[in-house]
Amino acid sequence: MSKQNKNNNMGKIKRSTDDMINDAIAQQNDWQENRREYTRGFLKSLNMFARPSNKNRVENQSVATADVVAARERHGMLRAYWFPIVCAVLVIFIAVWVMFIRGATQPRVVVVPAVPEPVVQRVNEIMVPTFDIVRVEKDGDIVIAGRWLPHQNISIMVNNKIVATERTDYAGEFVYTSAHAWAPGNYTIALLGADPEVKSSDKVFVYVSDAGVENSVSLLMTKEGSTLLQAPAMLCDGDLVVSKIDYLDTGRIVVSGDGLPRLRVSLALNGEYLGFARVSDHRHFGLGADVGELESGKEYELAVRMHDGDGRTVGAVMHKFVMPEMTGDDDTYYTVRRGDCLWIIARNFMRRGVLFSVIAERNAISNPDLIYPKQLLQIPTSGKH
Repeated sequence: MSKQNKNNNMGKIKRSTDDMINDAIAQQNDWQENRREYTRGFLKSLNMFARPSNKNRVENQSVATADVVAARERHGMLRAYWFPIVCAVLVIFIAVWVMFIRGATQPRVVVVPAVPEPVVQRVNEIMVPTFDIVRVEKDGDIVIAGRWLPHQNISIMVNNKIVATERTDYAGEFVYTSAHAWAPGNYTIALLGADPEVKSSDKVFVYVSDAGVENSVSLLMTKEGSTLLQAPAMLCDGDLVVSKIDYLDTGRIVVSGDGLPRLRVSLALNGEYLGFARVSDHRHFGLGADVGELESGKEYELAVRMHDGDGRTVGAVMHKFVMPEMTGDDDTYYTVRRGDCLWIIARNFMRRGVLFSVIAERNAISNPDLIYPKQLLQIPTSGKH
């Protein structure tokens, strides 16, 4: 009996297992069918958004024919790309019109690079007569060369009197040579243009020495200062060189030159001792002294001596001159040399070194302690500061 019961239980177990397997297969088939339905619906939805359809089209229509689908795709492409196609056609039309139609109707224009006109540089005409050379020759003759306007008459004035008239050439240059030797003495030379009448702003002071041309002097006087055109041998004695002598309308005389470093240089006028200065390490010296009013036409002797450490004279320059007529200029000019300072320059020209600020103000010098060699300074000497 036990054996029979055992067989009955095994049959029941087998049948229940088959049912379970069948149920699982049925569920899987249902799940796959549901998934297929869901996929169909999703793809259908995508197809609706991808291609627009008419509102009157039947939504339940599932499949269209191949010809209808192809026609719709072509129509959609044209609607999507119509604007770029129109632009491309328009560009092609414009290019054809410019190259063929417009080019045939209008003349061709050749663009030539612009050639700049030649620049004609105008030469600045010398509106005021100027000096180039004023020299005393060995025989005592005077040679004067200068320039002004081309092909014009120019007169040579000596001590405010016209002594000769010359004609400028095509370059505006002229040369004058005196017909006879000039007598020893002082002369002031100026130039006067005849047409239009223009007087030179520069003058030349000439000293003809009775000792010969070696001791004669030719000095160009301009607004910028004085320049030796012809230096006399008498202003040099060994290492002592006198380069400039200024007489101011304030009655002060200023002597500049070169010597041996750290030696003393003294100054005397007609034997009267005026003072001394020491030569700088750069070999320059400047010395100023009050001499009062010098009379025009009177002869004076200026002595400049250099002394060693024991006071012995190692160099001397003796300069005899006849006082010329004053020009009436209020200011003079000084060229800065190495080792100079405004205090020494003010002391030499204006008697007191503390007046250096006046020179600085006149020359727009912001830092009175900073001046440069070859710098041109305007020195006020009229007392109107």
